Amino acid sequence: MASCVRTLLKGGYLLTSRTPRVCHLPARSYAAPARAQKKKEVKKEVEKEVKKEKRVIDDSGRHKPYGLTAWAPVDDVYVARFYPRPVLAPAVALLRLKLYQELDATAPDQPVYIDLKLDMKLEKKKTVDAFVSTVQFPHSFSTGLNTVAVFTENPEQAQVAREQGAQFVGGPELVEQILEDEVSADFYISVPEMLPKIVPLKNKLRKKFPKSKRGSVGVNIPKMMAMFKTGFEYQVEKDCYVRTQIATLDMPTEHILANVKSILTDVCSHRPAEYGPFIERSILASHTSEALRFSSQEILQPPPADKS
Repeated sequence: MASCVRTLLKGGYLLTSRTPRVCHLPARSYAAPARAQKKKEVKKEVEKEVKKEKRVIDDSGRHKPYGLTAWAPVDDVYVARFYPRPVLAPAVALLRLKLYQELDATAPDQPVYIDLKLDMKLEKKKTVDAFVSTVQFPHSFSTGLNTVAVFTENPEQAQVAREQGAQFVGGPELVEQILEDEVSADFYISVPEMLPKIVPLKNKLRKKFPKSKRGSVGVNIPKMMAMFKTGFEYQVEKDCYVRTQIATLDMPTEHILANVKSILTDVCSHRPAEYGPFIERSILASHTSEALRFSSQEILQPPPADKS
């Protein structure tokens, strides 16, 4: 407590009187705002979680979709944003892409892309890990072959790998060449005995590092070479999207549909079937055309059994 001192001279005596003064101590204002700040942060997190969980609107039984004009337009010319985006049959979508190319007079051999949105959810808030996979298209659209490196110390296996078209074959010496950036390949395959010796390449190769679940580790070198020489690699981007080329527009429609079925089947193999459909949305597009939604289930469902 601070005080004010007043000195008085009276009768030769020095008198002092202390007059108390009210002083305000600094308030301890840091504790309560800290708790309030914490509550605000928790509230914001809850609001974010609520926003993430989108409200599902059941349109079944309604005369029109929620927020739109009607289920389908009645004329050939209409404002697209007022109607649901049509989901086409795969063959119809491809025919439209070919028609757009003719009308726009663009390159006939332009790439055809597929865009998939996946439902990565599993039980108990678990999700499917983002994956990288290699698919063998029945009808290749690439003119060249992939470069493949094979890790083996067995002379017989090395000879088989070279006969099958491997560009690089070797053991520890090949590991050193890769670390020194003297050798680079599109794919790397290995026999099981070499896995402990190629561990130093994990940080270098990352997703290209040989793994048994990707089919790049095994003893059947001819089978692995046949897959990776002409295989096409794709990956899951941004947790749930697959965007990759599957064909060129000048290929026959039947060949493009076969390639579409190959990649859809490969994608769906990464989640157990008992969790329901894996693909939420599927789109086909060429390099210069608009994107067209198509029904993936129409390709994936088995053909009807012949009752005769």
